[in-house]
Amino acid sequence: MLRVPDPVGGSAVTPQGAAAPKLSRRSMLQGAGAVATGLILGVGFPAEHTRATTIGEDASGARFNAFVHIAPDDSVTLTMPAVEMGQGAYTSTTLMLAEELDLALDRIVLQHAPVDQKDYGNPIQVIQITGGSTTTRGWYPLLRKAGATARAMLVSAAASGWGVAPGSLRTEDGTVFHDPSGRSVRYGALARRAAMQPVPTEVPLKSPADFRLMGKSIPRLDQADKVNGKLQFGIDVMLPGMRFATLAASPTFGGRVAHVDDSQAKLVPGVRQIIVLDDLVAVVGDHMWAAKQGLDALAIKWDCGVNAAVTQAQLWTELERASQQTGIVAKRVGDAARQMSGDGLFEASYELPYLAHAAMEPMNCTAHVRADSCEIWVGTQAPGKAQDIAAKEAGLRPDQVTLHNFLIGGGFGRRLEVDGIAKAVRIARHVDGPVKVVWTREEDIQQEAYRPLYRDRLWAKVDSGRVTAWHHRATGAAIIARYVPPGFRDGIDPDAVDGAVAPPYDFTNLLVEYVRHETPQVPTGFWRGVGPNSNVFAVECFLDRIAHETGADPVALRRGMLSNNPRARAVLDLAAEKAGWTSAPAAPAQGDRTGRGVALLSAFGSFLACVADVAIADEGDVYVTRVVTAVDVGVIVSPKGLEAQVQGGTVFGLSAVLHGDVTIDGGRVQQSNFHDYRVLRIDEMPAIETHFVQSSEAPGGIGEPGTVVVQPAVANAVYAATGVQLTRMPINRALLAKTPA
Repeated sequence: MLRVPDPVGGSAVTPQGAAAPKLSRRSMLQGAGAVATGLILGVGFPAEHTRATTIGEDASGARFNAFVHIAPDDSVTLTMPAVEMGQGAYTSTTLMLAEELDLALDRIVLQHAPVDQKDYGNPIQVIQITGGSTTTRGWYPLLRKAGATARAMLVSAAASGWGVAPGSLRTEDGTVFHDPSGRSVRYGALARRAAMQPVPTEVPLKSPADFRLMGKSIPRLDQADKVNGKLQFGIDVMLPGMRFATLAASPTFGGRVAHVDDSQAKLVPGVRQIIVLDDLVAVVGDHMWAAKQGLDALAIKWDCGVNAAVTQAQLWTELERASQQTGIVAKRVGDAARQMSGDGLFEASYELPYLAHAAMEPMNCTAHVRADSCEIWVGTQAPGKAQDIAAKEAGLRPDQVTLHNFLIGGGFGRRLEVDGIAKAVRIARHVDGPVKVVWTREEDIQQEAYRPLYRDRLWAKVDSGRVTAWHHRATGAAIIARYVPPGFRDGIDPDAVDGAVAPPYDFTNLLVEYVRHETPQVPTGFWRGVGPNSNVFAVECFLDRIAHETGADPVALRRGMLSNNPRARAVLDLAAEKAGWTSAPAAPAQGDRTGRGVALLSAFGSFLACVADVAIADEGDVYVTRVVTAVDVGVIVSPKGLEAQVQGGTVFGLSAVLHGDVTIDGGRVQQSNFHDYRVLRIDEMPAIETHFVQSSEAPGGIGEPGTVVVQPAVANAVYAATGVQLTRMPINRALLAKTPA
């Protein structure tokens, strides 16, 4: 069982931003020396060499992207650069290291990396965040190299001590063996001598055929401690003398507090403070129930501000108007515009709504602000941004903020944002001691960073059953421009056109445009699947319209455009085979109209094909009865984790296409809880099948793709069942109801 120490209490973990072991630049340059604490191995970016040094009282200041500590007592600590939010990062990162180190999984202890944007930045994302399906993709080569380098140094130390050739030694389960003499030695006993060995700049990595751990069906390493409650999430934090708080921010975007009558709230037992700020009110109590009851007893009058008249209809109209503009060219191949004339022209537009993340763990942050320091306990996908915003709100320097990072009970992009941390610190400045700020579900859904509205316009020229020209114009917000400004170049948001600029198909004439359209009244952010949500949805639904109107089979139409993409073709063929594409879907009791739809995805470095079966009742209710997904994610690190990610992503995507809709009226969100912002319920759960294509390619991402690909597959199945293509999600049941006789 993986040992993950408690980030609050007395076990061994070092919280992000706290007193992590520090290594000096001088030590790194001079080489390694032996001290009692053993071997530390730092992992650099691909262009750098892997370096080793030791921990000592005079060794401080060095920073690494990730490092491995092998102690004399045989414990091995992996400082993990990613955060765990249910996606299996604890397991996958441990497997990468343990595989090359030849170490049993139960010998590894994890600690989060300290806050360090420069040296712990994700190699793909650059900054220190976990998201975009980049944990395995980014850290796979580096953590494997770390394990292989450590193993080589341990073998070298043993060979030197025994006076034998390194090639005569083997390693297994944390032990170096010399079979001819029958000698063996544990890694811990070698740690000090290994630290003296030269650090190899190049080390061989295992062939997949020699893997002992990666690719095997190993249960998630953290599941037992989740079941028994040992692992802690941000909302579980308990500190001596801690107060509890909950809050209400202006229900209209940009509104302010006008007046608060707190007379009744002060009478609630356990209420200790009522904090009124310019845009929010918080109640602090001895426990969460007191804070919640006190908040409910407040009479708050709001100044609704300039957005009080904003409506959803207005926002859709503005988006549609923006999509009529010519965009900035993001990709041009051939001359698609010139081809768009004569017969065989197709045009359609597709729209996706605002969506909330609605993670099971609502937003929360515990903060303790002092005159010269700030300490926060939170689960965040962006520890550097979290530290920076806490410092700003506390009026301190970032180095005066200590961040303790925790497991996250569902992130989906929401915890890339740091607004919850900012509010907690603002509240904590008025509280003597630590205060845990927990949002109610209503606050969580109505004060979001929503998935933006998107509108995709597409044009195609079809000649003799083949698409000869393709024009895609994506219109929506540029989240990258706000979140990572250097990534927004020449008017193009790379996320906004992801899934459009590199479709899997052989389009010899391709034009992709981007129109940036912001809705400043409504805060927006990354949502699981990010840009491909809209782009893949539009591409795959548009292809089904072309197939329907030309009498082509949807799978055959796609397959005919994949001659240059064998990986995409392989997953399409596998999904079609396993789903029984050519047979009729079963007609369950839910409805006599049945349909089967397909969709293909090439994004996040992975390839997925999805086939969905639906049944539609006379009243228009849609039931998804079966989902079959074929996946080529490259080298598979953790099969069980991969399958779980596809399943979880499928459920997330089904929630969106069947129910997901955040609407604005009077400048405020209309939805408030799971009764009107629906997620998939257990009685709606379809049978899910996941099939893998074995591959030796570099690993791709899998956190988002399942969410993305299932949405157009279901929409296309509805189209097949009814002949009605719905161009705005979620599915509008009223348009599918049978007309009464």
